[in-house]
Amino acid sequence: MSNLKGKTILITGGASGIGYLMAKAAIKKGATTMIIWDVNNENRTKVVDELKGICPNTFGFQVDVSDLEQVKSSAQKVKTDVGKVDVLINNAGVVVGKYFHEHTHHDIDFTMSINTNALMHIALEFLPGMIEANQGHVVNISSAAGMVANPQMSVYCASKWAVIGWSDSIRLEMLKLKKNIHVTTVTPYYINTGMFAGVKSIIPIQKPEKAVAKIMRGIEKNGTFVRMPLIVYSLPLVKGLLPLRWFDWVVGSVLGVYKTMDHFKGRN
Repeated sequence: MSNLKGKTILITGGASGIGYLMAKAAIKKGATTMIIWDVNNENRTKVVDELKGICPNTFGFQVDVSDLEQVKSSAQKVKTDVGKVDVLINNAGVVVGKYFHEHTHHDIDFTMSINTNALMHIALEFLPGMIEANQGHVVNISSAAGMVANPQMSVYCASKWAVIGWSDSIRLEMLKLKKNIHVTTVTPYYINTGMFAGVKSIIPIQKPEKAVAKIMRGIEKNGTFVRMPLIVYSLPLVKGLLPLRWFDWVVGSVLGVYKTMDHFKGRN
């Protein structure tokens, strides 16, 4: 059981969406130091000012996580000005939402750099400190799209598949090294935060508050995977048992997942 009381938590993409809600939830559960990384300086400033009202030791850093130099310099500032990070929540993410042939090379690099590479670079900055202290928790927000291919999400799916493989690998490494460091991989279905505005789905789109509650419970229980809704837990089994064409029929035709992005708008 990971107790958040008295802990220092860093959340990327913490100035909006579930990042912001996770920050508030963690403070309610006793976190005493909150560090918000976000590229949006205006939102970050507002959120940090708000959170200071309930957690005076709240710090904000404007960080473009796709920029490795910014990641390294900001991480150093955190270590120097704030101290050791107990819980790292890699939450920042983007989606383009086009057919693959409509992507630009920039779209590909942009998506992979934020959704995949950034998580690794950020973890590399803070995991050694956790190993030295023999205590810590790394939470990586992936997606159910990391387990199921989907039209108009090819690069997004690729980025999230990579996160799942990497995240669970470092979990196994910590076990092999007998370190008291937990790794939780989160694979939610669509969450209603605006990031996937326009998506239509038979499977219920997750409410942010409920999603955050599940994530926080998963962290506290040292869960290896947090999947939502319950149907997502069945995906690996169903995908492994059914022939591909049957799986496509169930997921694409019966559940309509392959059409969910047809009216995608996303954030401006």
